[in-house]
Amino acid sequence: MVNIKIEGIPYQVEDGITILEAARKCGYEIPTLCSFNHGECNQGSCRVCLVEATGARGLVASCVYPVSEGMEVRINSPAAIEARRHSVELLLSNHNKFCQQCDKNGHCELLYVAQITGARSGAFEGGHSERHIDRLAPGLVRDSSKCILCGRCVERCKNAHGLGILGFENRGFETFVSPAENRSFADSPCIQCGQCVNVCPTGALMEHSEIDKVDAAFKAGKYVIAQAAPAVRAALGEEFGLRIGTPVTGKMAAAMRRLGFQRVYDVNFGADLTILEEGTELLHRLTEGGTLPMITSCSPGWINYAEYNYGDLLPHLSSCKSPHEMQGAIIKSYWAQQHGIDPKDIFVVSIMPCTAKKFEKEREQLKVDGIPDVDAVLTTRELARMIRRSGMLFHRLPDEPWDQDIMGDYTGAAVIFGVTGGVMEAALRTVYYKLTGQEHEPIELHAVRGHEAGIREASIDINGTTVNVAVASGMKSAKVLLDEIRAGKSKYQFIEIMGCPGGCINGGGQPYVRPVFLPNEDHDILDTYKEKRAQALYSEDERQTLRQSHKNPQILELYEKFLGEPNSHLAHKLLHTSYEAREGFNPLG
Repeated sequence: MVNIKIEGIPYQVEDGITILEAARKCGYEIPTLCSFNHGECNQGSCRVCLVEATGARGLVASCVYPVSEGMEVRINSPAAIEARRHSVELLLSNHNKFCQQCDKNGHCELLYVAQITGARSGAFEGGHSERHIDRLAPGLVRDSSKCILCGRCVERCKNAHGLGILGFENRGFETFVSPAENRSFADSPCIQCGQCVNVCPTGALMEHSEIDKVDAAFKAGKYVIAQAAPAVRAALGEEFGLRIGTPVTGKMAAAMRRLGFQRVYDVNFGADLTILEEGTELLHRLTEGGTLPMITSCSPGWINYAEYNYGDLLPHLSSCKSPHEMQGAIIKSYWAQQHGIDPKDIFVVSIMPCTAKKFEKEREQLKVDGIPDVDAVLTTRELARMIRRSGMLFHRLPDEPWDQDIMGDYTGAAVIFGVTGGVMEAALRTVYYKLTGQEHEPIELHAVRGHEAGIREASIDINGTTVNVAVASGMKSAKVLLDEIRAGKSKYQFIEIMGCPGGCINGGGQPYVRPVFLPNEDHDILDTYKEKRAQALYSEDERQTLRQSHKNPQILELYEKFLGEPNSHLAHKLLHTSYEAREGFNPLG
C-alpha cells in the first residue's frame, strides 16, 4: 500500500495501480473514455482523463500513470478541467455530429464525457479526415467518421480471439481503424462476432440493422413469425432499466406479440431439437468409429473461425444447424403444413444476442429447396429499439406465455444453451440417458460451468466408458484445443466451442455494459455481469419441470408424426448442414 492525497485528502491504495483506478476506489470518477472497456487498454491516447500529479511534468493521463508513495493528485484544478475539456473538443472537431441519426445515441461515451467536461462542438474548426463506410458485411457496419481512434476494438479482437482483424491504417490526420488495407468486413477473415461493437465508445462500429427488413415484411402482408434465443431473456430488461441478470421471458413474449408478430416462439424448442440431433450424432461417432472429437456447431462466429483458419478440421464439427435455423426449417415445413400456409409467405425473424447470426442466415447451405430457414435476424438491442418506438412501457407489460401450438414446449436443458458450457451440459444429460437408460444424477454437471476465460474439462463415466469433454469460449481459448487436435494429441471425445467469451450471454448483440450508464449496478459490474446473466438462465433451468431435452413431449411428437427419428433422411435434409474452408484464408491452402 502507498499513501497518496487526492484533492488534499489522504488515502491508502495499492502500489502500482493507476491514478484512475485509485481515484475510483477513493470515491472519485475522473472523466474518461477507457473506464468502460472490459479490460481493453487504449494507451491513454484520447487524453480525456488528464489530472495534475506531483512528480510529473505537466498533466498526465490518469488511466496509464501509476500512483506512488506521497503522490498528490488534483482532479479539480483549473488546468486539469480546462485540459480535459479541450481534449474532448479536439475529438469532437473531427467527429460526425449527426447524433440523432446514430444508433449509439443514448449509449455514446463521447457525448457523455462532452457533457461532463463542458466540451462544446465548434470550439476547434478545420478539415475532417476522409470518411470510410463499410456496409457490405451482413453482421457489422463501420463508419470511420464516428471513430475516435481509441483502439479498444483493436485490442478486443486480440484479447477475445487472438485475431487482428482491425488495426490502424495510415498515419497522422489520415489515420483510421479498419481491416487490413481498408477492406470490408465482408472481404476479411472477420468472424462477425460483434465483440468490437460491444466495446466501441461511439457509433463507429454497429450491427447491421434489419429492422427495416422486418417492417417491409409486415407491410407486404407476410405471415411474420418471431423466435427468440434463450440468452435474450437474460439481458433484454437491461435496456429498460432493470438490473443485470433479471429474466424477462414473459414480458419479452408480450412485447413481441404487441409488435405485431403473428406467432411468438421460444428458440428453446429448437435447442431441444438440436440436442436430439447432435446427441444422436455423437452417439453414432462414439459407437461406430466416427471422427472424434466431435465439436459443437451452434455458434456461427466459431463456425466462421473454423472455416477461415482450420479447414482441415471441419469433419470434426457436428453437421447440425444451429437451434434457430433448425426451428426456422421446421416452421417452414411441418408448421406450414399443419397451418396450411405456403412457406414462401412465411417470414421468420430470429431475435438473437449475436451479430454473427445475421451472417449465418445468408448461407446457401441453410436453405431448403431454395427457401431460407430464417429471413431476418434482430439483435437484443434492435428488439429493444422496436419496443421503445412502439410506445410500450416494458416494465408494465404482463408476463405472457409463448405460443404453444406444435412447438411451444421446452426443457431446462434448452435454456442453458445461452451460456458457455450449456450446450455440452444439455447434450450430456441426453447422451447419458441414451447410453444407460437412466438419468444422470444430479442433473446439473457443474464441472462444465463457468464464465471465466480459458478451457474447462471434465470426465464423465458412462457405463464404464470414460467420456472426456472440454469447453471453450472465445477463439483465443479454442485455438489451444484445435491445435491439439491438429497435432493428434487431443484426449477429448466431445468439445463445445462458443464464439463469444462467456457464450451467448455476452454476444455482440447484447445490451452494452457501461457502468456510467448503470448507476444502480454494483461497482464491480464489469467483472460480474456475465455471471449474473448466466445465473438468470440457470435459475430458469432449475424452475422447469422437464430438464432433459429427450423428455420434451412436442419434440417426441415431431419425430413421431413428421421426422421419423433423430438423424433420419428427412431430419438431415431439414436440420443438418455442411461447411467448407474459405478460399484464400485457409492456412493449409
